[in-house]
Amino acid sequence: MRTSVLILLTSTLALSACQSRVNPVNWFGNDRADAVITESNPLIPEETDAGRSFFAQEQAVAFVGLPISKVTNLEVHTVTEGQLVVAVGVSAVHGTHDARLVARGPAENGVLTLDFMAIPPADPITGGSDLTREITAASVLTDQQTAGVRTIRVAASGNTLERRAR
Repeated sequence: MRTSVLILLTSTLALSACQSRVNPVNWFGNDRADAVITESNPLIPEETDAGRSFFAQEQAVAFVGLPISKVTNLEVHTVTEGQLVVAVGVSAVHGTHDARLVARGPAENGVLTLDFMAIPPADPITGGSDLTREITAASVLTDQQTAGVRTIRVAASGNTLERRAR
C-alpha cells in the first residue's frame, strides 16, 4: 500500500513538470489571460447625459443656519494646515445640528470674525440646562486665510469671544 501511494505521488510530481497532456495541471483546459483593449480608462467614471460625471458632487447649497445663543468657550490650536478653531456654545433649543463656523469675510484690521451658526430643528423644544443644549463646532483655517490675522473672533447672537491667533 505504501509503495503504490509513493509511486503515485512521485509520478504526479514528475508529470507536473512536463508540458504534455498527461500533466494533471493541464487536464482541465488551458486558462490563458486575454488582453482586453478598451477605449476608455476604467478608473475614470463615465459621463452622464448632462455632460458631467455620475460621481460629481452637486453644486454647493448655501448654508441656511442661524446664529446660536452664546459662545461659552473658544480655543485656537496650531496644526500643520494652519489654525484649528474650536468653539463651544449653547443653543436656545434642543436638537440644533450641523454647527459651523462661517467667516463673515476677509480679516479687517487684523481681526477675523467667524459666525457660530447652526440649523435649528423643525419642532424645537425649549428648556433644560445649558449642558443639554451645548454644541461644538470646529474649523481649520489655512495659513493663507490667517495671513495678517492677529485675533480670531467667534460671534453668536448674544456674545462674542476672541483669542489671539498663534
